Amino acid sequence: MPLGVKLVQKVSSTRAFAKVAPHVVPAMDRAVHRLTRGKVLLSAQMLPGVVLTARGARSGLPRRTPLACMPEEGAGTWLLVGSNFGRTGHPAWTGNLLAHPDAEVSWKGRDIPVRARLLAGAEREEAWRVLLAFWPPYATYQARVEREIRVFRLTRRSEDVAA
Repeated sequence: MPLGVKLVQKVSSTRAFAKVAPHVVPAMDRAVHRLTRGKVLLSAQMLPGVVLTARGARSGLPRRTPLACMPEEGAGTWLLVGSNFGRTGHPAWTGNLLAHPDAEVSWKGRDIPVRARLLAGAEREEAWRVLLAFWPPYATYQARVEREIRVFRLTRRSEDVAA
């Protein structure tokens, strides 16, 4: 593993990062994503990323959230982790997906309709094992909080399968 990746993993596991990152990283990602017409996410230089557009749980208004993801090779699906950088509460976007599972992701400059499903039981455990191999800091985030970190699988909705 390259030294830069190890350094980013170490920094991203700190409490200081957890305090600052939720305010800085998404704002930078949204700005760069908008300026590049959906082709670039700064955070995706280290981890793959999507911009999730989901309806607000209470408002019903579209909410755009840049997120790290783990594409599942060959399956055309993505795993999203509601780690909230190891902070105590679930991130708002997870509640939005629970209330309104039909959403959209911007992936490599393309908008794709998806359906989100919260993983549980053995399916979640298997996904969590793969996610920890993919990005080890998730273990630090989980150890920091009492809640179980939510893991979602996003699947292309049928109207986009042929594309």
